[in-house]
Amino acid sequence: MHFALPPRKSSHPAPYARAGARSSAHRQRQQRVRMRVLVLFGLGACCVLFLLARLVALPSSVSLWSSASAGSEGGRRRRPAPPGTAPVVIVTVLDDSRFSREHLDGIRRNREQYAAAHGYQTFLAHAKDYELRGAPSSWARVPALRHALATHPHTPLFFQLDAGAVIGNGSLALETHIMAPARLAQLMLKDVPVVPPDSVIRTFSHLKPAQVDLVLSQDATGLAPASLLLRQGEWARFFLDTWFDPIYRSYNFQKAEVHALEHIVQWHSTILAKLALVPPRTMFAAHTTPDANADADDREAPFRYQPGDFVLHPAACKAVPDPQCEAELRPFLEKAEKSAGTGGGVVTGGGGGEGKKYLM
Repeated sequence: MHFALPPRKSSHPAPYARAGARSSAHRQRQQRVRMRVLVLFGLGACCVLFLLARLVALPSSVSLWSSASAGSEGGRRRRPAPPGTAPVVIVTVLDDSRFSREHLDGIRRNREQYAAAHGYQTFLAHAKDYELRGAPSSWARVPALRHALATHPHTPLFFQLDAGAVIGNGSLALETHIMAPARLAQLMLKDVPVVPPDSVIRTFSHLKPAQVDLVLSQDATGLAPASLLLRQGEWARFFLDTWFDPIYRSYNFQKAEVHALEHIVQWHSTILAKLALVPPRTMFAAHTTPDANADADDREAPFRYQPGDFVLHPAACKAVPDPQCEAELRPFLEKAEKSAGTGGGVVTGGGGGEGKKYLM
């Protein structure tokens, strides 16, 4: 017998009829959350273990520059250099358009003698080897220094010295004379005008030797890049690339790369933050003849060369060729060569007078 309608469902379903399905979905969500937490925790633990392993292995994979070593950076970590790597490379651009062959040969010997005395290497480049695109040949010092950094990637310190300058006191090593942290801390001029006498931009007063990558001196009119110390590293390459920017080379500064350097130092804090200025005659002394009629306020007096100074650079030896430059340098080159040949290292003066050794 068939019913006309299906049987009615009960109006009183069993309590918690679907509780099992809801509970299963809830448990699955909880399991997924727990799995995510465990995965994240595991990744975090792996990262911590990886960092700890790197820290434990650090002393065996990198070396620290000692405070007395060349180019010491106050504890900066560097990869160990291959055996035989020189602590300093001396960079000089030989410019046939500015100097005679005889003079350049003398400059070459001057650099090689000083390098041999202290275990350094020389990097003697030619201005014509670099494409300057119409800029004055004095700009070649910038790509030459960049070239030297690439050629000697493990050398920590580079000493760029103009071909119109002579190392007069070969007994002074750059490590102890300037770059040792304690010595550099003593020499650094803080809160002084970058471009004398009254630049509104001043050197940082809180700068530490470990933060310094560029060391310069000044003459009576501005910065003196004829003698320059630069530490190897990414910042050094950035600095040189900025200095050599085509916009500066084409701007027609009155003093070419010198005024370009003064511009970027004063208006780019990333460069000023790495710069240390040292007192006059520490690494650059201008060889000028005192004016008998000059008044007591002689601006050039603090920068003027005195016997025993490290480097001398005649005022005539600027970017523009001047025969007087070689005439002034010739006696100093001869005396420096003679001193090196006899084991000495101090040039006492171009006129042959005896002068006492002077260290700043």
